[in-house]
Amino acid sequence: MNYRTDKYGNQISVLGYGCMRFSQSGGKTDMEKTQKEIMEAYRAGVNYFDTAYVYSGSEAALGQILEKNRIRDKVNIATKLPHYLIKKADSMEKYFSEQLKRLRTDHVDYYLMHMLTDVKTWDRLKGLGILEWIEDKKKSGAIRQIGFSYHGNSDMFCELLDAYDWDFCQIQYNYLDEHSQAGRKGLHYAASKGIPVIIMEPLRGGKLVGLLPEEAKQLFAQYPVKRSPAEWAFRWLWNQPEVTCVLSGMNSLEMVRENVKTASETEVGAFTQADEKLLKDVIAAINAKVKVGCTGCRYCMPCPKNVDIPGTFAAYNRRYTDGKRTAVMEYFMCTALRKDSSAASNCIECGKCEKHCPQHIEIRRELKNARKELEGPFYRLGRKAVQFFKLY
Repeated sequence: MNYRTDKYGNQISVLGYGCMRFSQSGGKTDMEKTQKEIMEAYRAGVNYFDTAYVYSGSEAALGQILEKNRIRDKVNIATKLPHYLIKKADSMEKYFSEQLKRLRTDHVDYYLMHMLTDVKTWDRLKGLGILEWIEDKKKSGAIRQIGFSYHGNSDMFCELLDAYDWDFCQIQYNYLDEHSQAGRKGLHYAASKGIPVIIMEPLRGGKLVGLLPEEAKQLFAQYPVKRSPAEWAFRWLWNQPEVTCVLSGMNSLEMVRENVKTASETEVGAFTQADEKLLKDVIAAINAKVKVGCTGCRYCMPCPKNVDIPGTFAAYNRRYTDGKRTAVMEYFMCTALRKDSSAASNCIECGKCEKHCPQHIEIRRELKNARKELEGPFYRLGRKAVQFFKLY
């Protein structure tokens, strides 16, 4: 297993175990199977396990397995505060205490603000006393390091990085999302500040493995170096020194073994120009059905009405590559789960964005199309719920 260091010089395995989707049996976690998979990963050197309060049954299952095998103090637990459920100061302690009980531990190694969306949301938490609470927990050793996970555009991600002295962060990043969400810009900005970056969705929820178009599969098959699609995705990430750890939701021994093998063999700088060219061709094959040729350059931003134009187009395109459900969920997370909506419906058709678009996209027209596809009943109901319950 290869390792990279966190902010304080601790060794983190480049492969982390994503605990969001453990194997299920009868609607519950299959503890026997999950334990075998976790222990296989542990024996191979994986030492970073990522869960969250809202991952149903995950914290309790992980805690039970680590305790039973007496390895709690030999691994790092990362879990997340559901800050969107917090309305008063003492709720922080309530949720954290429950998490410690579930995890059967007295401390969390890496604690994240779950899906922190913008600086205003962070300011709201500061108003509730979260800075003092974090300081107290770090002083007592109950929390070792503090960070946040993020879905949204690169500009806001960079603002959040500047809003507090974070120990680490977590972003969605893969070769298809190189210039969307936090993207390469956000990854490099975090690295420039000495902030380790944990990667989620390295396979885009399986899209880069099981849902590749036939043209992309053929490109991989015809390439002289034979690797699985998953291995290509992981190698692309680990080729970048700014990436600290890549999470994988492994739910089979075969998956664990393949990922461990890749993580043990891959070194920074091993990717060749031919390898890069192959992935560019694969991306083109995947994106053959996209509706808007947006490159995510962000020259159209900022929008005077706060529309996240590149984020909207990324979700709109995903509608035709990943399916409607995935697209709407991503759009909802990136535009509705925040204090100030950044939805396409905010557009007043001023046209400022179109003057700066190097791709000459008819942005106003495409935003209308995206709105029709993405802001359906589910989106509108969810947005109202966010506003009514003041989740952000």
